[in-house]
Amino acid sequence: MPKPEPVVAHPAATVVLLRDGDRGCEVLLVQRNAKLAFHGGSWVFPGGRLDAEDYGDGEQDVVTAARRAAVREAREEAGVLISPDHLVLFSRWVTPELVPKRFDTWFFAAACEAADVSVDGGEIHAFRWLCPANALAAQRSGDIDLPPPTFVTLTRLAELGSAATTLAALRRNPVEIFLPRLNTTEGAPCTLYRGDAAYEDGDTEKPGPRHRLVMSPSGWRYERTC
Repeated sequence: MPKPEPVVAHPAATVVLLRDGDRGCEVLLVQRNAKLAFHGGSWVFPGGRLDAEDYGDGEQDVVTAARRAAVREAREEAGVLISPDHLVLFSRWVTPELVPKRFDTWFFAAACEAADVSVDGGEIHAFRWLCPANALAAQRSGDIDLPPPTFVTLTRLAELGSAATTLAALRRNPVEIFLPRLNTTEGAPCTLYRGDAAYEDGDTEKPGPRHRLVMSPSGWRYERTC
């Protein structure tokens, strides 16, 4: 039986808005309408698919278009105005092959000076400013639902400091590309990322470097040794 063809991934952009709060660096998370088919009810960073307007006249540069999309989505979903010149591109997430709905999402970060955030009550129902560690704790307690890319990004941000320090660290590092491969380990779903010993052959028990997210019912665990 022939292998099904991978579904085309739609270009998209998301923006991690950062500010310094009383307990350290905070990120803006928005809650998607529970009725939406894609991650309905989940807490995510503002973002969405690239629109035709995000491309300039005759321009085909997807990264430039993604910057414009990130600015537009921050305005539409959170009422926050940011400059595309202030965006720091730090990762790219591509939905696993053969998943029915795929996105090729460029992740940006930016400082947020806005005092007020407003959501439309349609696609986005609520928002929270949370320290990354507190957002991860809320996910563990079942208070909020996080998609895997959001969980992994928050785990990375939790290791950094202030908003300025975080942006500087993200700016120094090369853009990381995540093309997850779906698997299971320890009786739980997991996603494997490039560099994991099991990434090519799927043998999750094989010794070697680890780069994976284990989504155990007892608590998600991001493992990275490479």
